[in-house]
Amino acid sequence: MVASKDNQGVYSISVTARMVGMEQHNLRQYESRGLLEPDRTSGGTRLYSDRDVAVLRRIGELLAEGLNLAGVRLVLQLEARNRHLRRQMDRLKGQT
Repeated sequence: MVASKDNQGVYSISVTARMVGMEQHNLRQYESRGLLEPDRTSGGTRLYSDRDVAVLRRIGELLAEGLNLAGVRLVLQLEARNRHLRRQMDRLKGQT
């Protein structure tokens, strides 16, 4: 499978942190909590994709609304499930 531009890690942690207005240690914490999984170089350097940046911005929104990281995780999981179900529905509609 070829990685799309949105999914390919291209930004370092310092660049990504500046892009989303967060501290680098927060990005590491979100990764350790399983909220996102940036690419890694062979040397272990994190590389963030455009999709990772979007997830980090969504995390920031949810935190600003008062959710804790456990709540953020649940919302992200529910949103991902909702996207999956919508794609399934669209496929089924296309078969009729």
